[in-house]
Amino acid sequence: MTSPQKAKGGAWERQCAKFLSDLYEESFVRTAHSGAFIGGTNAHRKAVLSESQTKSYKGDITPPDSWNNLNIECKSYQDFPFHLLLTGNCKVIDGWLSQLMDVAEENDCNALMMKFNRKGSYIVVQSKYTWVTDNFIYYTSVKHGDWIIVDFNDFFKYNKDLFKTYAS
Repeated sequence: MTSPQKAKGGAWERQCAKFLSDLYEESFVRTAHSGAFIGGTNAHRKAVLSESQTKSYKGDITPPDSWNNLNIECKSYQDFPFHLLLTGNCKVIDGWLSQLMDVAEENDCNALMMKFNRKGSYIVVQSKYTWVTDNFIYYTSVKHGDWIIVDFNDFFKYNKDLFKTYAS
């Protein structure tokens, strides 16, 4: 039986896939067996998988074939220590960024999609790309560099085309 936390995470992954499918009118799906199938201690699996197999297990959302460079991790939690973002030492987000980057390829557009109860939904993207936004939090991860955190809907309102360009 699936734990409530896994069910909640899976629901957010499906919601993100549906959102992207509707927004871009292309098929995005929740990755089967998402949960580090090729990341972390399972990185050795990449050696025996084909390029298309690796792509289908990378991240929590499997994009359409034309989106060759997209890597998405989804997190849905009750709460988040936003105040720790200001200290530059937020172990929670650093751990999630490690999960995201463990499976990332060199040219990937990497995105962390987060949802918190009664706080909203956000996206974390690398600041190395040019994004359009007026409200964001800048976060520097010691291990993974510079990122911006933006309201989920505002991000796609202003960056729909850029996101596709960087990920294709």
